Amino acid sequence: MRIRDLGVIDDAVVELAPGFTAVTGETGAGKTMVVTSLGLLLGGRADPGLVRNGTGRAVVEGRLQLPADSPAAARAIEAGAELDDGALLISRTVSAEGRSRAHVGGRSVPVGLLAELGEDLIAVHGQTDQQRLLRPARQRGALDRFAGASVAEPLARYRETYRTLREVSATLEELTTRARERAQEADLLRFGLDEIAAAEPVADEDVELAAEAERLGHADALSSAATLAHAALAGDPADPEALDAGTLLAQSRRALDAVRQHDERLAALADRLNEVGYLLADVAGDLAGYADDLDADPVRLAAVEDRRAVLAQLLRKYGGEDNSLAEVIAWAEAGSARLTELDGDDDRIDELGARETELRAELAELAAEVSRARHAAAGRFAEAVSAELAELAMPHARVTFSLGQVDDLSGIEVGGRTVAYGPHGVDEVEVLLAPHPGAQPRPIAKGASGGELSRVMLAVEVVFAGADPVPTYLFDEVDAGVGGKAAVEIGRRLAKLAESAQVVVVTHLPQVAAFADRHLVVEKTNDGTVTRSGVKVLNDEERVRELSRMLAGLEDSELGRAHAEELLAAARAPRHR
Repeated sequence: MRIRDLGVIDDAVVELAPGFTAVTGETGAGKTMVVTSLGLLLGGRADPGLVRNGTGRAVVEGRLQLPADSPAAARAIEAGAELDDGALLISRTVSAEGRSRAHVGGRSVPVGLLAELGEDLIAVHGQTDQQRLLRPARQRGALDRFAGASVAEPLARYRETYRTLREVSATLEELTTRARERAQEADLLRFGLDEIAAAEPVADEDVELAAEAERLGHADALSSAATLAHAALAGDPADPEALDAGTLLAQSRRALDAVRQHDERLAALADRLNEVGYLLADVAGDLAGYADDLDADPVRLAAVEDRRAVLAQLLRKYGGEDNSLAEVIAWAEAGSARLTELDGDDDRIDELGARETELRAELAELAAEVSRARHAAAGRFAEAVSAELAELAMPHARVTFSLGQVDDLSGIEVGGRTVAYGPHGVDEVEVLLAPHPGAQPRPIAKGASGGELSRVMLAVEVVFAGADPVPTYLFDEVDAGVGGKAAVEIGRRLAKLAESAQVVVVTHLPQVAAFADRHLVVEKTNDGTVTRSGVKVLNDEERVRELSRMLAGLEDSELGRAHAEELLAAARAPRHR
């Protein structure tokens, strides 16, 4: 992994190896930035405040070695990424303005894809995770994760039934509490539908009636104009001597027909006059028919205006944005469907009530099945964690689970009692710890010291390593508050975990760091104006110096070096047996 311009780190390469890698360094040197960098590579939140002062962006690049059949490799390839000899190259860029970009296998991808890959690749645990372990929801999640399919399968069915029950109950409550509103809505719909049905409107009828009313209202003027125009074109029988357009046109045609054989242009004009004559005759005939058909009918005009008034009232009420009869008809169709739905609500209420009862019974059965599976897993989980605590210098500690159900009148019947239910079932899960013989089991938040809590957390992760393994574990100072023999045992347990997974530990304890297969130190330098940090792989001699510093605060203390060499020898001895 390469880190550039992130926090106090200017440019550093972190070479993680298989097995157990320890990361150490003085306070403020930037050890946390190593953890932060891994978090960014795996979809963590981008904080622009982490960008190194004076630079425009921070960049973290990583190379992940993935089996070809791993889910992470399949998801990356699905997103268009390419693997380089089984390795996946990923990068994350964070700008000082807060913009974030991600690349996987040479392809720009959403940051969410990094988080998806991270779920299959690494489990990150820090001191904040210890605090999360104190929460009941986290403890329930830990138990469910350990139980595996025995809880996951019925819990999935429970959650689906729970979701359906909530939807049915919400719909039923809405229908029953809004009965008065629904009745009022139905009355308004019936009134509107009856009003529209009585009128029987036809699309565009109002436009046609408006044109007819305009024509009937001006019938006398239209008839007079048509008669005068006809007389001008075809002549007036009452005045045979008057000239008309038809007579004049006939004279023109006769004049040209007499000489058309002498000039083709003139003959063409004569033909055009013939066409005008036909057209003039047609128009004159149409004008005569129009005048004969046009009749000023006051009764019909009154009927048209009455109909228009009825339609105008419908348009004002139901015409919609277009103010058209088509909208009125559409409103009637939608209103009829809605009225059918409202009229059927009583039947629907009965159906939903029966369905709700059925779902509650099904939910109760599934809740009981999930509870039984949790109780069975709780015993195995507690026994496994207690065994791990024995290896972590807590030989007499015992971990147990308390699973209870809270009485709630709004809940469901389970085992003859009414209990609360939620999306995760009806169980209240709490981890209890008895740190020594004779001690009463108490919630770990009250019964465990800081060092004991760290060991409980580590024991839980070791148990998880067998139940739900991921290829890499990152522990960020989970050994805080621990020292002495307990620290040695934590180092030994981390080394054992590293036999089946890659383990990266940020630690301040030399007893833990001594068990590492590779030791990285974060070094801080200051040139008088700028503070920089880098990451260095230690050889054997440098490792003794670093452990001596961690032990005595002095790299070259003879006593510190002797103690460091003793720690390394003790850590290596069981690894070779």
